[in-house]
Amino acid sequence: MKVSQIVKVLESIAPPALAEDWDNVGLLVGDGDDDVRRVLVCIDLTPAVLNEAIRLRAGMVMAYHPVIFKSVNRITADKTPVLYRAARAGVAVYCMHTSLDSVPGGLNDALADVLGAGERRPMQPQANANNCKIVVFTPPEDLSQVAHAAFAAGAGRIGNYYDCSFFSHGIGSFCGDEGTHPAVGQPGRHEAAEEVRLEIVAPKSKAAAVCSAVRATHSYEEPAIDVYPMEIYPEGCGLGRIGALTRPASVASLIARLKRAGGLKKILVAPACDSAGKVGPLPIAKLPPVSTVACFAGVCGHEIRNALAAGATFLVTGEMKHHYALEAASGGMTVACMCHSNSERIGLAKTAERMAATLKGIDVTISQTDRDPFEVV
Repeated sequence: MKVSQIVKVLESIAPPALAEDWDNVGLLVGDGDDDVRRVLVCIDLTPAVLNEAIRLRAGMVMAYHPVIFKSVNRITADKTPVLYRAARAGVAVYCMHTSLDSVPGGLNDALADVLGAGERRPMQPQANANNCKIVVFTPPEDLSQVAHAAFAAGAGRIGNYYDCSFFSHGIGSFCGDEGTHPAVGQPGRHEAAEEVRLEIVAPKSKAAAVCSAVRATHSYEEPAIDVYPMEIYPEGCGLGRIGALTRPASVASLIARLKRAGGLKKILVAPACDSAGKVGPLPIAKLPPVSTVACFAGVCGHEIRNALAAGATFLVTGEMKHHYALEAASGGMTVACMCHSNSERIGLAKTAERMAATLKGIDVTISQTDRDPFEVV
């Protein structure tokens, strides 16, 4: 199977459009025309993991964390050894990161499943600001040709639907300067004409092409075209999860579930304070049963306020700054930190299973050398 074909499958599992705007996801190293028989799955493409990929003759690595995050100005053996060796060895590298965090069934949902959460919602709903709405006013007889020109230029797609638009009727008024050539009326005279307001959604990257196509097919000398930025909130997508447990559970049992799922002997826990906030952290055995939980794979910070506002009394994450942990505990929420990539690794196995089920004939292998750099002893 070609690298490009595998990329399409990975993009269907975690669409790149769901990634945060500061992130770097997608095919970061490799040639789309290369053939692949094995994909190695990991959190971090370390030198050890790359050695494993080369030894297993994996033509591609799906690394959750971007192997290129900050900009690089050179790829050399001494400055970017992993990138350099992967490219030389012909190992393609695809990275998912926050797109896999945000998508339903991704890493945060895997954590919620471990805790036993039923219905859940994102802690930080994902907003896609890559689209815009283009509005053009056109004579009724121009509507069809203008709309089709906009569609051909890339407008009108909403999810799996295409050629989507909305139009309504109204009256437009105008007056042209001397030297103009209005399609209706005469220069220097106020005119009013029946018009149709046509609204079409388009990616921002294609807005200019859509506007050009509209102008080229419009009968007006100066068609009125408005472009509005949009934010779209896909259902169930976003960072973190908040959900109600199918049945209340003790803090100790939730910690035990996380240890078992992550194969960990110990995790960091910041126990909640009493409900009045006047007494310090309570012993874990004396903490009240938990009904609502929150999950945030990787690093959780100010998002704890959304969890507290939703009534969550237990939150699992990878790591958290000191003052956020104090804020959470003072608010009556216990925080369990598994170490950064341990909180992400739980969902990696499910991702690999989905890849294997779709990539027929491709050996999908989870790395045996990939591990979190920290250990609680």
